[in-house]
Amino acid sequence: MKSSTHSHAVAMGLGQIVLVSILVGMGTAQVSVTISPSLITTATLATQPFTATVTGSSNTAVTWQVNGVSGGNATNGLVSTTVLGTANEALYLAPSAVPSPASVSVTAISQADTTKSATATVTIQLPSRSGVTYYVSTSGNDTNAGTLSAPWRTIQHAADTVHAGDTVQVEGGIYNEIVTMKTSGNSTAGYITFTNYPGQSPIVDGTGLVAGGQTGLFSLEGTFSYIIIQGFEIRNFSSSTRGKVPVGIDFEGAGSNIEILNNHIHNIVQTLGSCNAANALAIAVYGTQAPAAISNITLKGNEIDHNTTGCSENVSFDGNVQYFVMANNVVHDGDNIGLDNIGFEGVSPNSAYDQARDGWVFQNTVYNISSTTNPVYHNQVGADGYYCDGCTRIIVERNLIHDSDLSEMASEHSGHVSSYVMFRNNIIYHSLYVGLSIGGYSKNVGGTDHCVIVNNSMWDDGTYGSSGLGELQIQYFSTNNTIENNIVDGYTLTTKYLLYDFTTSVPNPAVLDYNDYYNTVGAAGSLWNWQSKSITGFSAYQTASAQDAHSTFADPLYVNVTTSPYNFDVASGSPALNAGTNLGVNTVGVLDYAGNARVNGSGQINIGAYEQ
Repeated sequence: MKSSTHSHAVAMGLGQIVLVSILVGMGTAQVSVTISPSLITTATLATQPFTATVTGSSNTAVTWQVNGVSGGNATNGLVSTTVLGTANEALYLAPSAVPSPASVSVTAISQADTTKSATATVTIQLPSRSGVTYYVSTSGNDTNAGTLSAPWRTIQHAADTVHAGDTVQVEGGIYNEIVTMKTSGNSTAGYITFTNYPGQSPIVDGTGLVAGGQTGLFSLEGTFSYIIIQGFEIRNFSSSTRGKVPVGIDFEGAGSNIEILNNHIHNIVQTLGSCNAANALAIAVYGTQAPAAISNITLKGNEIDHNTTGCSENVSFDGNVQYFVMANNVVHDGDNIGLDNIGFEGVSPNSAYDQARDGWVFQNTVYNISSTTNPVYHNQVGADGYYCDGCTRIIVERNLIHDSDLSEMASEHSGHVSSYVMFRNNIIYHSLYVGLSIGGYSKNVGGTDHCVIVNNSMWDDGTYGSSGLGELQIQYFSTNNTIENNIVDGYTLTTKYLLYDFTTSVPNPAVLDYNDYYNTVGAAGSLWNWQSKSITGFSAYQTASAQDAHSTFADPLYVNVTTSPYNFDVASGSPALNAGTNLGVNTVGVLDYAGNARVNGSGQINIGAYEQ
């Protein structure tokens, strides 16, 4: 009996042990993080994607740091948040100088368990590493040795001669030539760098030169990698011939690791007045191959102005273009689109790759971009400061866009959409047509899907007479979009719409909430349109739309909107203070427009582009 009882007790104990082990295992599943790549060497100002993988939790989100700093800094490099629509992919932008020490850490930290992380080691080095520097001067000769004391005369001769790892320094003066690249750099020897001689300003001038098809004053046609073009003034290239497209810097093909830095590109001109013929561009990056893309591109610190681009754009990344940064550029006084990321135009031979994607567009200044002076558009407004035309997975943040016609995320091609664009912490004011628009412009084109518009500040938009519409527009085929934490201030434009959703193509085009709306006509007299129905009054709009339940109608109390330069921070007592909803760092970002922490120490967030 004792033996039998004892045996029974042992059996019960084993069953309990098995059950407890299962329960303990379920309760202590280990979160782990891996990062790819985990060890790289890259050049200053290079762009590099990283991907983090989280296991052991249904919450797979991560927070990104560089050397322990969320988002990084200028000394050690910057890292984006996770790009919307990706599986924990972020973009790293290396610093402009080699740090000390030269290796930095890029870390992905699990949001489910902040004690778990993975780190990549990134070693920063100079782009061109052969140590060979050649010189070009207007007083030189192409039969010379290319040394400082015996420089060459033309940049083209340098392009014909250099090898991977070499640097070409061009002295000040005017170079009336089209420069066609012949050789690539590579990951072993390094970049081929074309740059200004220190302290001097070389000018590549297209006066009298003829574009043969689409032609750049700097031209890369084919497969090119590890190229830097830096510190040039590029100007005065024009055409009045159909099919002859002048471009400042033109890259058509495939390749990787391209840097376009600190150039001044202006007066690139197409004089024709018909949209099927009139094209010119300041910078064109066209991914024309597949599956090979143009990837890992940095466009930084350039000034682009006074170009007459006809039906084209000042800056166009189009087709099979992936992993890019557009940062700290100033684009102004143009008669068509400022910055454009494009898809579905047949630029890539494979439609699966025909889309600019996985980019980071930040801290650019875009102004005086309007088609009202464009001979093609005959006094119509329609030039975007920033345009995502069929792009996907782009972060657009901390940009200043003003006195342009509009900015938008949409697609001009039926059956296609712009998707997974994060538009946050930007300032838009004095737009002629509308501050910000999503959705296709007609029922015959595409739309906008899964785009997020958060924490932007908009003011005094729709200024162009009866053509000016107002602040926010929702057009055809907009689906699964989010519009939250924005200040939408029509100021004294009391006959303009604060929100204009004029189609019924989609019953619920966006979720809107936690916004602050205002204009001087007051809440009761404010104008709205929801699902093609015009509405007067904020509360009537809330009822009709079932949107903006937590939003307010109140003066945001901008610090200064009476004299230029305007200040769109909010003053003490603003209804925007701590009134937003904290959607998490991957949605609202690490920094506000001014570079301060986006969320305060108590987890609160302002409505609008500024935190305090």
